[in-house]
Amino acid sequence: MLSSQSIVIFDGVCNVCAASVRFILANDKTESILFAPLQSEVGDRLMRQHGIDSADTDTFLYVSGGKAYIRSDAALEVARNFGFWRVLRILRWFPRAWRDACYASLASNRYRWFGKRDQCYLPTAKERDRFLIEEK
Repeated sequence: MLSSQSIVIFDGVCNVCAASVRFILANDKTESILFAPLQSEVGDRLMRQHGIDSADTDTFLYVSGGKAYIRSDAALEVARNFGFWRVLRILRWFPRAWRDACYASLASNRYRWFGKRDQCYLPTAKERDRFLIEEK
């Protein structure tokens, strides 16, 4: 079932990650993207299934059409779903190593720059059906 879905696995205690989730929720007019905090059983399972250590909270994973995208590729693949934001896909012309270095800089400093939540991001009642949450 999950292999046919588009799923964003995100760090549920990261403020910048939570802001990204809110952005996707606001712009995903087809409501086709689901979410799983990496701190959940679903998030942990998907990370391991795609060869990523779930303790590596600096990695963003997007699974769509059975294919996994990580780091900058994941962000650019998500952007393809949102009208104007598709223009960001031009960044694919830059070498992945450069894109991922920028991504890694943001990921490793995100708590210091944007803060950290005391608990995992909780969806509103309206958003709840878009979240795949099982307690870990």
